[in-house]
Amino acid sequence: MRPYALFAASLTLMLAAAGAAPAQPSQGFADLNDRLSPAVVNIATAQRVGAGDGLPVFPPGSPLERFNDMLGEGPRMARSLGSGFIIDGAGLVITNNHVIEEADDVEVVLQDGRVLPAEVIGRDPATDLAVLRVDAGEVLPHVVFGDSDAARVGDWVVAIGNPFGLGGSLTVGVISARGRDIGGQYDDYLQSDVSINRGNSGGPLFNLDGEVIGVNTAIFSPTGASVGISFSVPSAVAQPVIAQLIEYGETRRGWLGVNVQPVTPDMARAMGLSSARGAVVTRIDPEGPAADTGLQAGDVILAIGGRAVADDRRLTRIVAETEPGARVSLEVFRRGESLTLTVEIARLRERAAPVGAASRPGDDAAAAEPADTRLFGLTLAPLTDALRRQYRVHPDAQGLMVTAVDAASDAAGKVRVGDVLEEIAWTRLESLEQAREVAETARASGPVLVTLNRQGQYLLQTLRG
Repeated sequence: MRPYALFAASLTLMLAAAGAAPAQPSQGFADLNDRLSPAVVNIATAQRVGAGDGLPVFPPGSPLERFNDMLGEGPRMARSLGSGFIIDGAGLVITNNHVIEEADDVEVVLQDGRVLPAEVIGRDPATDLAVLRVDAGEVLPHVVFGDSDAARVGDWVVAIGNPFGLGGSLTVGVISARGRDIGGQYDDYLQSDVSINRGNSGGPLFNLDGEVIGVNTAIFSPTGASVGISFSVPSAVAQPVIAQLIEYGETRRGWLGVNVQPVTPDMARAMGLSSARGAVVTRIDPEGPAADTGLQAGDVILAIGGRAVADDRRLTRIVAETEPGARVSLEVFRRGESLTLTVEIARLRERAAPVGAASRPGDDAAAAEPADTRLFGLTLAPLTDALRRQYRVHPDAQGLMVTAVDAASDAAGKVRVGDVLEEIAWTRLESLEQAREVAETARASGPVLVTLNRQGQYLLQTLRG
């Protein structure tokens, strides 16, 4: 036996003795596919479009007039395909909202080829989930949800779906990241390198126990085809939404009525927190449930209803999952002290996002300011009525006006022209001289915590220099 073969054999024996797990299932994934694929379905949708909706109608006498009969002069159907999976033998099917959102007709195609008309029970654009119901006249094969919170980076996962209309396709990969945010309010995606393409949307992502731990929803691709980065709504996010859609036909999310931002490591040190965790309250809606709790801008919410808040996205998710009307505790860290408050969660109502006034350039103002108006790379000025009008300052703002930001300073990217510097190290500011004194003392402990008012929203930042 050659030396490398001896080494390989010895390594195999050592791993076996140590109880090392094989890199992948020894029998492949065929048994898993046989068990799960009957519960995975194709979703076919049709949308009625008129003759003027992108399909040509050729004029009488035209050489192409004969094609009008082929295309039809009345409403025509635009069709699309997606994937889904059955979660109940009575015929409840899960898919993506974007698969069925514009559809006039929805059909579910079972693995045996049967085509069943589907009723849309409910859909949620915020998480891109939808629930359908079909009547097959018999108990249908179905799958169950697993615990996506227990899934680890590196775990094997399997997707079954309908890419490019090729139903029953199985692809395999691993979870490559967790907690991905790709721009949605409730994003907490599982990222995997499973090959997912057009038509896979709404299909299941399975663990090796055959449990659904994700709903395949999106891919990152410069080409439009799979490049090994796909995103799935984790089951921990999907299940509460699906339960509400089944029960109510709509979502009923909780609402706290606060704006929050993440706690950075510098911010945690400046606040006296042992680690960067929780969510900083930047604004409290005067009409929201938090307004009467004693919660203040600048408070760090560390837990709600006994559930730890890792960051601002986690807080949003916990609040959304809380039943409206429930009274829950808020564990808060405020300027070195721990507090417990109580709030009654309200129901979230969809509202148009407020549009803030644009900040104006401050170069001209900066050129007119003397050098002693600068602090932390910011050019500051007393907040006069003229500046309030010029920068459209919120009427509640009090402090020093930021009229320019040094692009080479630590403040660049953190502070904007038009912001009002209200506090340094929790001290309210009344003059530039006072601000310098407070900042000089606070600098001795490292990054300095400052409070900004930006178009009425309360923000915390840490500054150096």
